[in-house]
Amino acid sequence: RVSLEEVLQWSQSFEKLITSKYGPMIYKTYLKTEHSDENIEFWLACEAYKKVTSQRKRISMARKLFTSYIQPQAPNEINIDSPARKAIIKNIQKPTQSCFDEAQRIIYMHMERDSYPRFLESKFYQKLKHSLQTNSSNSIVN
Repeated sequence: RVSLEEVLQWSQSFEKLITSKYGPMIYKTYLKTEHSDENIEFWLACEAYKKVTSQRKRISMARKLFTSYIQPQAPNEINIDSPARKAIIKNIQKPTQSCFDEAQRIIYMHMERDSYPRFLESKFYQKLKHSLQTNSSNSIVN
């Protein structure tokens, strides 16, 4: 269960939100309302991808990332610049642990600059914070 302390930390920095226990899941729920949840999905998939040590599994995951998020008209196409996309296309045959790093960095920046400030101002976040503040003050009284 998400704590008030964790939720309050999210407003300190995007880094705190995205690296916390429940932050990514709750942020993804918010991004769905903005129709941009592919960003967090891609970012999280890249985090998992970087931990893969087996070359065979890496190739399989790289292709899946490519077809889901990178190739033109991908079902969950992310907004990255042409040089980043071209570099991935070039490296997809022999994917390295870092071949999605630039795309992941771009997506991180999009989320941090665009949707994260809106998330903090959103009714979604404010209601969550308020309900936890109300619950914690109730539990002190009881």
